[in-house]
Amino acid sequence: MLIYGSGGIGKTTIAKAIYNHMFERFEGSSFLANVREFSSQHKGLALLQKQLLSDVLKKIDIDIYNEDQGIIIIKERLCCKRVLVVLDDVENTELFCKLVGRHDWFGPGSRIILTTRDEHLLNRLDVDEKYKVKTMNRNESLQLFSCHAFRQEHPLQDYVQLSNDVIHYAGGLPLALVILGSLYKRSPIEWESELKKLRKIPNERILEKLEISYNALDHFNRTIFLDISCFFIGEDKNFVSTILDTCGLGGEAGIKLLTKRSLVTIDEYSSLCMHDLIRDMGREIVCKQSPQTPGGRSRLWDDADAIDALINLSGTDVVEGLQLNWYGYPEVEQFGPLNIEGFSKMPNMRLLKVDGCVKFKMDGADSLLEQFYCFRKLVWVS
Repeated sequence: MLIYGSGGIGKTTIAKAIYNHMFERFEGSSFLANVREFSSQHKGLALLQKQLLSDVLKKIDIDIYNEDQGIIIIKERLCCKRVLVVLDDVENTELFCKLVGRHDWFGPGSRIILTTRDEHLLNRLDVDEKYKVKTMNRNESLQLFSCHAFRQEHPLQDYVQLSNDVIHYAGGLPLALVILGSLYKRSPIEWESELKKLRKIPNERILEKLEISYNALDHFNRTIFLDISCFFIGEDKNFVSTILDTCGLGGEAGIKLLTKRSLVTIDEYSSLCMHDLIRDMGREIVCKQSPQTPGGRSRLWDDADAIDALINLSGTDVVEGLQLNWYGYPEVEQFGPLNIEGFSKMPNMRLLKVDGCVKFKMDGADSLLEQFYCFRKLVWVS
């Protein structure tokens, strides 16, 4: 059985619940937690093989010196046993093959449960069942949050509205609800201030968990993920794919991969969707590139940052994309036409996304596009 979904959505919790409910029915059992992280350590995979054997055989004097030896011992010692094994957080088929191999490694009636963020494993492994974990609904979210914040299934009277604000911010993500619940022990005023801060600077513990999926991407797919999180949420999938193709990124394949990794979803209208906290994670990655100076970041999606880069010439060669949303910035008329000279400070910009009617000071140029001769490739999205 394969349990999959985005980071922090509760895959491990579900796997633990199944394991605790079933393990007594088997001759032996093992729950291998954090397989991806543990296997990356020195001799980590061999140690996982040793833990598997020790758990099932209930022995501690099992020596495994390398992965190949571990494979042989697992097949020899467990081939006749009916076992329950959970592999938590598996990222590739190699880990699976060296820990549990094929069905014939264990006795009849054995059960193997995997948790993963990568839906691609469904296609690469012989999986009998699959379960995609979904975000919690409002009532479930409120109950989970209240249990951690107030030690009861509903919020305290003075915290009802604040609790509703928290579960809206968490978007049904169990990890976020648990972590935010642990921040309790403050007055309502302090909580309100904390929420305002979280909307600007997301909680580090939440981001750290979500960022695991981003770190597993290659350079091209990281670029696509950051483009979507900064510029294209809510846009038509085919339209965005065309734009990304024009930027030389392989849009269709990239979007498909991000969907399989549970970082992006596509709704019934073929629009790109992303959980708010995953979006915030992507934008925070960009902000950390230059915390104090927006012009030193690869993407400028905030109106104030984009206008500053154009008016005060604060952009740099790091900038790859810029968004101008005139509809969301009505006071922009006070600036008058924006000087095209601001783009000269951003020679590596490949994407300009404009919403609304933007006025540029052309300084005698016949057209805006004539001013973009210094850019190797620029996509204009209006």
